[in-house]
This record gives sequence, structure tokens and C-alpha cells, in this order.
Amino acid sequence: MEILPIPVESFKVGFVGAGKMAESIARGVVASGVLPPNRICTAVHSNLNRRDVFESFGVNVFSSSEDVVKESDVVIFSVKPQVVKKAITEVRSKLSKNKLLVSVAAGIKLKDLQEWSGQDRFIRVMPNTPAAVGEAATVMSLGTAATEEDGALVAKLFGAVGKILRADEKMFDAVTGLSGSGPAYIYLAIEALADGGVAAGLPRELALGLASQTVLGAATMVSKTGKHPGVLKDDVTSPGGTTIAGVHELEKGSFRATLMNAVVAAANRSRELSQS
Repeated sequence: MEILPIPVESFKVGFVGAGKMAESIARGVVASGVLPPNRICTAVHSNLNRRDVFESFGVNVFSSSEDVVKESDVVIFSVKPQVVKKAITEVRSKLSKNKLLVSVAAGIKLKDLQEWSGQDRFIRVMPNTPAAVGEAATVMSLGTAATEEDGALVAKLFGAVGKILRADEKMFDAVTGLSGSGPAYIYLAIEALADGGVAAGLPRELALGLASQTVLGAATMVSKTGKHPGVLKDDVTSPGGTTIAGVHELEKGSFRATLMNAVVAAANRSRELSQS
């Protein structure tokens, strides 16, 4: 039987799992105008607070995941990795090749998602926590029967909460080490910069404000200018100046090598966890 395309003008999205990630994606999709809230749904089984949160911006809330699947053209499994198998198998009988299935569960491979669901029209998506403020770095990989049109639709949905890129699934452990764990590295860097400001005589609030805005500004320069970060670094390091003195200290402390090692260590740990 031929796979029917998802109706772009009228499709509905359902979230199996009503946690923070589902909320971030739903809010972003509504705020960006990609979908009106009445075309989004989720299910809340017992936590009434989560029901209130979703209903506060117009999302339909059901009492069962089966109702979510029945009402949706695109079903996003947004539960924790340890319960995703249970969440999928509970609604397996309601799934079909005419529904596009999406998982945001970290570390769960497409082959397992497809086996548990009995469906090959699956897309694995890996956003990171800045989705909560609309600045996610997200990567997706298409399953066996997912079409290019399906990929474009998912890119539009997740593009509402940041930037989405495409990669082969075999790269996802490395993606975890970089963008999945990366926000924590940057939080440490911001905290350290602020502590340095305090050590140099700045009030804590001023130091933290300058540190966080400096990181945001530098990231925006890389993203928007298209220049290599090494070129941008050279642009602000005058001969014998203050910046090169600071950079010299970072090099003595193996700053770049330490960040590289952090990414590799997290990627290796992701690989270990996915095989266990």
C-alpha cells in the first residue's frame, strides 16, 4: 500500500509525553505560527499541573496516549529513554504507515524504534535543552520509510525552537557529546568568566551579566558572519594587547584540548550507554 503524504495544510501533531521538552516544542510551534494550538494535543494521565500548563496556551489535552495517536498525523514520542519502549508498545495497535512517528528520546536507535512500533516511517530527532528558550541545536535522522517531505515537515516543526540540521544516525553519539552535553560546558565557561570578573573587582551581578552576554554575542558573531572562529579571535587580539595575554593563559591551561576531550568523553559515554 502506498504511503500517503502528511496533509501539510491541515496536519495535527500529538505528543506522547507531556514533559518540559514537549512543552518547549509545542510553545515554539504555536509562537512561530507554524501551527495553531488547536492542532496540537498531548495526554496527561495524573499530573494536573501539566494539564494546566498545556491548556494555558490552547493545546488539547486528552486522558490517554491512544487518543493522542488517533487524533494526530504526526506523533512525537517525548518521554524519557527508559520508558520509550513502553510508551510505543502501548499505542502500537493505533499506529499506521500513514502517521509520521518522531522520537526525541536520547540514545534510542531507529532500528529499535521501528521494531517496537512495527512502523518504518520514523524520524529520530535530538534537540538540546536551549529548546526551552527557542535556541536549540537539533539534529535529525530519517528512518527507512520516512520521505524527504516528512523530513521537511519535521524540520519546520523543530525549526520553531532553534536550528535543525541533518546527520546520519551513526553520528548521534558524537552529536550527544557536542550539542547534547555542550550547554553544560558553556554554563561552566560562563560561570568561570563571571568568577574571573569578580576576582578582577567586578560586582557579581555585573560580572555574570557581562559574561553571559559576551558568550551570546560571540556565538552570534560565528553564526551570522560565517567567519571561522579563529579569524574572529585574531580580529580582537592586538599585538602585545590584553586579549592575547588572556588567550596565552588559556593555551597554557590547555583550554582547547580540554574542551575537545570533554566532547570525546561524552560521546564515548553515549556510545557505552546505547550499547548497554
